[in-house]
Amino acid sequence: MKAIYPGTFDPITNGHLDLVKRTREIFDNVIVCVAEDNNLKTTMFNAADRIAMVQDAVDSFGLDVEVRGFSGLLIDFARTNNANVIVRGLRAFSDYEYEFQMSAINYRLDAGIHTIFLPSRDDMHFISSRMIKSVFDIGGDISSFVPANVEKTLKSMQAKQNIAINCR
Repeated sequence: MKAIYPGTFDPITNGHLDLVKRTREIFDNVIVCVAEDNNLKTTMFNAADRIAMVQDAVDSFGLDVEVRGFSGLLIDFARTNNANVIVRGLRAFSDYEYEFQMSAINYRLDAGIHTIFLPSRDDMHFISSRMIKSVFDIGGDISSFVPANVEKTLKSMQAKQNIAINCR
């Protein structure tokens, strides 16, 4: 069976990577599908950068994990890629209501594609991309929350911004 794990991944966190690893233990193939556009969220990184960061972060996971960008309906992406399962992570109970509504809509669009929910591990339930960006913005250490490539990218971005500000 093939599963897809969709998200914005702006940026990808260790919590996301844990869900990819656990999904891989359950399914034969996993596609991490990075939303290229999302009218509900403003992203820090463009789609190409997010896809590259996710690819770099999962490179060691093996050939059974792919990374692809997508736009449009997730259910169409699942059909096109012959995936019959959508995996969604739940960090807190507040995530459930939104995810439940999305799974119900997706089920109505295609009853042959199922959604499963994987709860975050206890030591990762508080990790979110938004929180990581906030901590980083005020100078906090994010090294235990994100893969090394993401921390490096954020620091590089910050250094470029500081140079630009100092040149004015």
